[in-house]
Amino acid sequence: MSTTPSVAPAAEAHTAVPETWERWLGGRARVRAARGLHRVESNRGQLVDLASNDYLGLGAHPAVRAAAGEAAARHGAGAAASRVATGTLAVHTALEEALCDYTGRAAALVFSSGYTANLGVLQALGGPGSHFILDAHAHASLIDGARLSGARVATAAHNDLDAARALLEANRDSPAPAPRVALVLESVYSVLGDAADLAAAGALCTEFGALLLIDEAHSLAATHAGSALRAAGLAGAGHVIATATLSKALGAQGGVVLLGGEAAGLLREHLVNTARTFLFDTALVPAAAGAALAALELADAQLLGRLGRNAALVHDTLAAVPQLSGRIERGAGAVHSITMADAAIAVRTAAALRARGIAVACFRPPSVPDGISRLRITAHANHHRRELLAALHTIAATIVEEES
Repeated sequence: MSTTPSVAPAAEAHTAVPETWERWLGGRARVRAARGLHRVESNRGQLVDLASNDYLGLGAHPAVRAAAGEAAARHGAGAAASRVATGTLAVHTALEEALCDYTGRAAALVFSSGYTANLGVLQALGGPGSHFILDAHAHASLIDGARLSGARVATAAHNDLDAARALLEANRDSPAPAPRVALVLESVYSVLGDAADLAAAGALCTEFGALLLIDEAHSLAATHAGSALRAAGLAGAGHVIATATLSKALGAQGGVVLLGGEAAGLLREHLVNTARTFLFDTALVPAAAGAALAALELADAQLLGRLGRNAALVHDTLAAVPQLSGRIERGAGAVHSITMADAAIAVRTAAALRARGIAVACFRPPSVPDGISRLRITAHANHHRRELLAALHTIAATIVEEES
């Protein structure tokens, strides 16, 4: 006998979207169509994957899948609460300890995504008296976090530490300087794939008494040392805060803030108590935490070396094509970028490649901060040389064909 209580069905509402909102939505759709900005959901399916962020190919690794299943079996399908309620599970603590070991940092705090990690740390450090200086190519999550934080925000020219210095000096010399300043950069940038000079940035921030916040989304387990911060000799620096995502090279989901130095515990405690995307968000799904933990154990020097070799092969093969030689940026990690004549050609070329069984990313305004459309080619450690070369030759031929 069913124990489900009997409830009379409520009358179904059929209220339409208010006319003012419908007109606005229709107008925005027409603007997107006119500018060629319409986007659709995409599935790479059976395509040769040169688009996704699964740099090491660990998302489908048997050990990573098994770890995800074990974590779900032990802890359930979800964490069921915020980390400060009852949502902190043993797998979260183990993951934070493993991330510290892997990066050489003193403390870690795991969030539900890389996006929420960036929003949370900037909001927690912001407010009146804070001043954030962002690189012009900073990720949207860093921009959003800075804007939402209530801090004063300035933008420095891309990868130009002289420009950052000028803004630091302007703050210091202003009639009402902000006492708390942070320079916000990415270790490897997602559009061009170029790298920041972290050692020089760290020294610059020391000179001005500023924090340095580095987003390692594209370098954690994706560069030769496993961490760009560690490679730059800044793993133990107390004035450097790192963030990263667990959804790229580790093939899982989630984000992390990584802290160093003697004040790491103080900073972590501050985030636990003030970062709204930590306090008011359900904790990272146990399966994702377990998967990331297993992926960290697999992301060794051998696998990173394979990624580096494939990344070099991508660049060198495409750069050898005369029509592309001056247009491909050599990435510091897995990402390489090819400039395209305009957005329409970029979109058309990406579609033609998909029809030929190859997935590449298409970046066009307003997603790219400099307004230049690009195809982004992403190397993966699990690509076999023959398959990768064949795909690269198809990419080169298709670009030439679509531009002719």
